[in-house]
Amino acid sequence: MAAEPGSGGTVAHRLIEEHLLEGRMVPGEEIGLRVDQTLTQDATGTLVMQELEALGLDRVRTGVSVQYVDHNLLQADERNAEDHAFLRSAARRYGVWYSKPGNGVSHPTHMQRFGAPGRSLAGSDSHTCAAGSLGMLAVGVGGLEVALAMAGQPLYLRMPRIWGIRLAGALPEWVSAKDVILELLRRHGVKGGVGRVLEYHGPGLERLTAMDRHVIANMGAELGATTSVFPADDAVRDFLRTQGREDDFTEILPESDARYDLEDEVDLSSLQPLIARPTSPGNVVPVREAAGEPIGQAVIGSSANPGLRDFAIAAAMVRGRQTAPGVSFDVNPTSREILQDLTRTGATLDLLAAGARLHQSGCLGCIGMGQAPAAGRNSLRTFPRNFPGRSGTEDDAVWLCSPETATASALTGAVTDPRDWAAEHQVPYPKLTLPERATVNTAMLEPPPPPEEAAAVELERGPNISALPGLDPLPDTLDAPVLFKAGDHVSTDEISPAGARALPYRSNIPKLAEFTLTRLDPDYPRRAAELRDRGGHVIVAGENWGQGSSREHAAVTLRHLGLRAVFAQSYARIHWQNLANFGVLALEFDDPDDHARIQPGDRLRLEDLHAALAPGAPPALVVRNTTRSEQYRLHHRLSDRQRRAVLAGGTIPALATGAAR
Repeated sequence: MAAEPGSGGTVAHRLIEEHLLEGRMVPGEEIGLRVDQTLTQDATGTLVMQELEALGLDRVRTGVSVQYVDHNLLQADERNAEDHAFLRSAARRYGVWYSKPGNGVSHPTHMQRFGAPGRSLAGSDSHTCAAGSLGMLAVGVGGLEVALAMAGQPLYLRMPRIWGIRLAGALPEWVSAKDVILELLRRHGVKGGVGRVLEYHGPGLERLTAMDRHVIANMGAELGATTSVFPADDAVRDFLRTQGREDDFTEILPESDARYDLEDEVDLSSLQPLIARPTSPGNVVPVREAAGEPIGQAVIGSSANPGLRDFAIAAAMVRGRQTAPGVSFDVNPTSREILQDLTRTGATLDLLAAGARLHQSGCLGCIGMGQAPAAGRNSLRTFPRNFPGRSGTEDDAVWLCSPETATASALTGAVTDPRDWAAEHQVPYPKLTLPERATVNTAMLEPPPPPEEAAAVELERGPNISALPGLDPLPDTLDAPVLFKAGDHVSTDEISPAGARALPYRSNIPKLAEFTLTRLDPDYPRRAAELRDRGGHVIVAGENWGQGSSREHAAVTLRHLGLRAVFAQSYARIHWQNLANFGVLALEFDDPDDHARIQPGDRLRLEDLHAALAPGAPPALVVRNTTRSEQYRLHHRLSDRQRRAVLAGGTIPALATGAAR
């Protein structure tokens, strides 16, 4: 085990080195990391618990594992309630903390109660990286990766490059942490962080609280980054003190001569309010450039703006005022603790008096579970993502912005730069006085029972909970039609939709599969099912296939419908890992222009796959398009471990047969 020559002294290198179990710290090589904590949420956790059962686990091997219920809180029928009962029984059975529905969004709640500098965290949610705000090594991965970590196995990643982002200056009035990460998305787009850890350093950190850093670290996922890391300094100590957990603080700072693989700088004092237009987090412009666009909704909350300050600033802006006619101003407190603190400061009353709709603590509209906007009406949200249809409305128009911008726009009824609103109404920037001690509430956190009691717990399975699909080995010859051809940046929201219609079936793979890719091709599930027993099918995709959410349903339902291989120009990290975990071969074109040469319906043929994917074999392959009498050169990035899994049909069958070793 070794670090890359010429790099070191960074917080990220220190965290990786202290958790390194396998491999070398050389960018691009596979490494295995020890996992101290895990995080699962209800949209992905049911599969994780089923995977623990399939692995035959008796009790988790991590220091702390927590199951949150924060996504599927709308109980329109019995399905979500049944899944909650299943998750609680599984948490008790396997030794996992259980956070009840309404207790809070996983990321800020975990930060408040369990996060600690120097720890590693693997979560089955792509925004797990938010915990990097505390000086943690926090990585979002697929559910099976988390299940294996809970079973004591290493977490495998490609060693990233460390991207040092120096922050200088201080944020001006009416500009906040959301504008920092939007500025990076404006500069670098949704692929700018691929293969990188974003490490923030510099004098600009002094005035950024731990929750400000959470905002920035959270949306590192939208840059495609492996994770984001901040030092554990006085701001982190102050945060843990407010939570009554100062004893969990450990100082972790970069060395004075720290060397980064790449560097960038943001002068905070030069920033202005920014906004991401529909339908990508990378489509960022100054708010003034979009000013005047009428809006129908503004929503405050989500894991991307979860702090008490983010709600308090909105409350101060609306105090004594009314939101504009025709605008729904929605407030989603991110944790029970924050709602209590917001209430004891009087801010809740200010929001309600101004016309705000107060919702329960949870993800809600961020995952399309309620709060869907009217078709074609602009919705401003402090959320991390605005992919097409993610809101629950097919023809949506979701914009991403800061609480200041969302609130100013709610008051005017149109996209508004908060500086311009303040100048027009002669409103000084609010001076917030927040509690020095948080209202710590652990009543809705259930600790795991002792092992002897846990061993007797039976899993509660409602009729909506299916078994994991059967996973047969990869054939030596694959000859299958192209059933679907995609463009660039297709998200997991488009592959396996969330929202109130589909997400209640997250534990029922055959039923959930009926929604697969229907936003892009309504007939895909039917046609795929017809081919499933005739050799399956393949998909051809452009750049960044599978960006966004970590949900492994986007791989599992594709595999259930008979997908055997994807031919893409490039992949998002987590989805690429999920495909391998469920036995789908992910290949990349040597010549990206070959993507345009292949059409839906073409038959693609791969031969001698067992030899081509044998450990140590070159990563090059050739596929023949028998329909057009053409051939294309491809390559894969699978490690030997992943090759064995794909050949076996997936990681679980590989473990069962011993092929994973």
